[in-house]
Amino acid sequence: MAEIVVVRMKSSFEAEFLAADTDSPHASHRELKPVQALHELTPYGMMLASLGSCTAILLHSYARNHGLDLLEVEVRASYDRVFVEDCERCEEIGEYTEQIEAQVGLMGHISDGERNKLFLISKHCPIHKILHDGIQTVFRPAEQTE
Repeated sequence: MAEIVVVRMKSSFEAEFLAADTDSPHASHRELKPVQALHELTPYGMMLASLGSCTAILLHSYARNHGLDLLEVEVRASYDRVFVEDCERCEEIGEYTEQIEAQVGLMGHISDGERNKLFLISKHCPIHKILHDGIQTVFRPAEQTE
């Protein structure tokens, strides 16, 4: 199972979301369909949309505050389960690693140095940090109110 979400965001923070549920994490744009509402996405798709939109907002905010002519950010993120390939008895082992791959496209009148700086900045997105480093999550029942 693989899932792909593409987030395109203009410097005006107007965003477009495209998604595909596919067996190949390299689906073409023809397989991607516009997302009209969040309920159209799976939980994995929502996670990818969060990563893409958070990254795009961060980059546009940085560009605006530093006078960079960044016109559009496109984050193409995919979620997949990567089965261990180098095991001796893979058919007996159901182990896999979950993996998110993201490609960050930057459109605008920016130099190679600015492009590299923006890519480094993209790793400071809070959602990226949570996914990369983990976060302690505590669940408890809510108190009933009448």
